[in-house]
Amino acid sequence: MPQLNPAPWFAILVFSWVVFLVILPSKVMGHLPPNDLAMITIDNALADPWSWPWY
Repeated sequence: MPQLNPAPWFAILVFSWVVFLVILPSKVMGHLPPNDLAMITIDNALADPWSWPWY
């Protein structure tokens, strides 16, 4: 029965882990987000205080 022969499945397993651990991290880490969050300061993020009455 071919299911009991581990040789092709082990090669597929090793190759897929090589892809996941070597190729994909470089592609993911090379991605730049469209919004640069470093430009936001705390002064710009603070809003005006709430001035409406509660009734």
